Amino acid sequence: MTRLHPGTIATLLSAIVALFLLMPLIAVVPVSFTSRRYLSLPDGKFSLRHYASLFEDPEWGASLLSSIQVGVLASFCAVILASAFCIGIWMLKPRMAGLMTGFVLLPMVAPPVVSSLTLYFFLNKLSQWNSIIAYDKLGGVVLAHTVMIVPYAVVVIMVALSQLDRRIDLAAQSMGANVPTRVFSVILPNVRFGLIGAFFLCFLLSWDEIGVTLFVTSVETVTLPRRMWMGLRDNVDPAIAALSVLLICVVTLIIVLRAAVHLRQARNGG
Repeated sequence: MTRLHPGTIATLLSAIVALFLLMPLIAVVPVSFTSRRYLSLPDGKFSLRHYASLFEDPEWGASLLSSIQVGVLASFCAVILASAFCIGIWMLKPRMAGLMTGFVLLPMVAPPVVSSLTLYFFLNKLSQWNSIIAYDKLGGVVLAHTVMIVPYAVVVIMVALSQLDRRIDLAAQSMGANVPTRVFSVILPNVRFGLIGAFFLCFLLSWDEIGVTLFVTSVETVTLPRRMWMGLRDNVDPAIAALSVLLICVVTLIIVLRAAVHLRQARNGG
């Protein structure tokens, strides 16, 4: 197979565009080493005090743990709900499938402020009846995030199901398999990569969610994005820049490892 290689001009233009897009990220790096107590470029003195504060301040660790808990629980709930909905649509093919799908995808297209206010009043109402799934509680935040990320899980799982051959399910049905057996032994194993992809996508969306979180939390449940927002609003804490650099390094490391694995597989395959 003939491989096309980009020319010098195309490579140069791509590098310029990539550098332009990365400039905001690169600018955060020197700010994270400032010795001052507010966001600013270093004045000749570099300091690691803001990196140290991330590990010394227990509030940052608590916020990180809250974000992980909310992300994992919300993603797990979203994948379960989306799987049940998509498999039901795929197996039954109801007449109102399009309308039902549009209703489920509504949070994806609705204005975030509308969704946030709706969830705020809903969780406030639930606070009168319980203290678990309520305003500014872990359960309430998980519920709010689940509502917002379910549509994305539905899209991913529907795409995975669209590539599944129905004859596999029909063969299982003709051999006397009941619905639970068909779902758990035939359908789910064949779309497992779609489920895994939906889970990670939902986790990333939940991890980065800030709009809804600002409405449904106060002081008890503080996720990492909310902690960063509070730092920018209240005292412009340079620790936010240090945290941003650490997150950039983690993402870069994952991308490099992923590229290295693909390169190794390509070499072995060649």
